[in-house]
Amino acid sequence: MSETTAAPAPRIWTKDGFREDDWIHADDTEALAGNNRIIVPLDAFLALEPSAREGARDRIGVLLAPGEALEALVPYLDTLPLVALAFPAFSDGRSYSKAVLLRSRHGYRGTVRAAGDVLIDQIPLMLRTGFDVLEVANEVALSRLSEGRVEGITFRYQPSATEEEAGARYSWRRLPAA
Repeated sequence: MSETTAAPAPRIWTKDGFREDDWIHADDTEALAGNNRIIVPLDAFLALEPSAREGARDRIGVLLAPGEALEALVPYLDTLPLVALAFPAFSDGRSYSKAVLLRSRHGYRGTVRAAGDVLIDQIPLMLRTGFDVLEVANEVALSRLSEGRVEGITFRYQPSATEEEAGARYSWRRLPAA
């Protein structure tokens, strides 16, 4: 019989480094009974009575799975402090698109959080597409982030959903030869 070791609990990382997590994941809205700041699945959020949703507006966030439509959240974005986008597997990139849409098309200024399988090589793209908080459990990612090593590809073909440094960035905007 082989022993399996549990994955470490996710740590919260931002561009400023690791910090304590002041949000908890909950399967339903019963956790609102306390003063917790909770992240609930989309269906639990939508099932809330409007008065309960309004009463908890500063302490309720929504977890959106890759297959769920972002449009269901659009009417609530001006009151939601946090939208968590799920990465159930490293190969599922639909949440990148949702982050870009939140920031660019919908003008969302709250926290966009990556939840799930966050690997070190995904972090630069997550930051460029609009994520500002990451739940990191992968040991390699935790180690490199602790060392301040967030490498990435510096030459890009597409614009970013976030502010970038000035300078030549796109290969298709090359300057003509002198």
